[in-house]
Amino acid sequence: MAFFSSLKKFWQRDPNALEPQHASGRIPQTDWEEALTLALRETEPRLSAWLALVLDGVDEAGGLLWARLRFFLGALDAPASEADAFVRDFAAWIKEMGYERLTDFRSELQYRLALALGLEDEEDERSRLIVKLSEGLSKTRTHLAARVDALVSGHSRMDQAFWDELEEILLSADVGVNATQAILKRLRDRVGASGRDTPGAFRTLLAEELAGFFAPARRISAVNPPEVVLVTGVNGAGKTTTIAKLAYRAKMQGKKTLIAAADTFRAAAIEQLEVWAQRTGADFHSKGANADPAAVAFEAMELALAGSYDILFVDTAGRLHTKTNLMEELEKIRRVLGKKHPGAPHRTLLVLDATTGQNALSQTKLFKEAVGIDEIALTKLDGTAKGGVAIAVTLEYGVPITFIGLGEKMEDLRPFNAVAFANALLGEA
Repeated sequence: MAFFSSLKKFWQRDPNALEPQHASGRIPQTDWEEALTLALRETEPRLSAWLALVLDGVDEAGGLLWARLRFFLGALDAPASEADAFVRDFAAWIKEMGYERLTDFRSELQYRLALALGLEDEEDERSRLIVKLSEGLSKTRTHLAARVDALVSGHSRMDQAFWDELEEILLSADVGVNATQAILKRLRDRVGASGRDTPGAFRTLLAEELAGFFAPARRISAVNPPEVVLVTGVNGAGKTTTIAKLAYRAKMQGKKTLIAAADTFRAAAIEQLEVWAQRTGADFHSKGANADPAAVAFEAMELALAGSYDILFVDTAGRLHTKTNLMEELEKIRRVLGKKHPGAPHRTLLVLDATTGQNALSQTKLFKEAVGIDEIALTKLDGTAKGGVAIAVTLEYGVPITFIGLGEKMEDLRPFNAVAFANALLGEA
């Protein structure tokens, strides 16, 4: 488009004129600002379209990128101080992660802007989620969707043989016995009520039923700040990185965030969590290895109250879920949090590794009985053919999945969308 050449003429004059630590605001070159303003106003009002203009000609982190980001945020009426803080934090994060080229961090920049600007539910971001889901669930979808296709094409009627084969398909995808029986019953009831037993529209019908199982019960979301999130789960489930990604989301949404390392059983766990806290810009509290986990939680709660934090994430030990002393430890942490801050913890999040398949069911059962579970983060969906366990866990124990992990990057922890997930499982558009 014609305005690109006009923009480049001015953008390429002195790309290092504004370093990220400077707080001086815009570069006083009104002609390039005017050209970019016109370009932004004329393009489709979507974050990806705007960002394409802002990043045109940018190849790496540096003054050129910081200047354009500051200008772009200002064009969206962000106060100069907030724009400077965004750029400063992002520049520090890029350095911490060792990223240099735009291709390394572009996707996460868009994700960070979507969170900061409240555009995560925008159609453009939903489309990106669908792509992420499709990529992340490829192994599960290959296993499940191909067999459903063969089922539909191999039967002219939905007779007993059809249902028997479907049962086998669902069980092999780790949907679980109880969940499979419930799905079969609901599907057969719907088919019977319709009076049609040809499998032509069966894929759509199955996707609708799968999505229906994920509908969470309504619950009070209001909290007395600071909000306290107790995070549980066995070792290796991805608990530490999930906390980091949740803290990252909270920070990008403008929340003052504190992470407490109450997993004192492993010194490495504390060190790893502290590194992630630094990367996300969250504050961190620890008493070191072998400290009393409940004491860590209590002190962190005091700090969160005194420091007017918006949200506190409390990490807990991930020893084997069959250990009685661990469950007693978790219950003690819950008690001390509630004693210091009535109503805390407001949410207890269980982190489950999807690759463990049916073991996720036993973990959910034991943690729910021991400390109560409000929601689940299902991780490592990008590396498993057992994604059907999401259905089993939700149906068996009535605990909603709120986040899913689809990779290693910060943007790869996404809010759970039932319809998008069901469609991705079956390869539906």
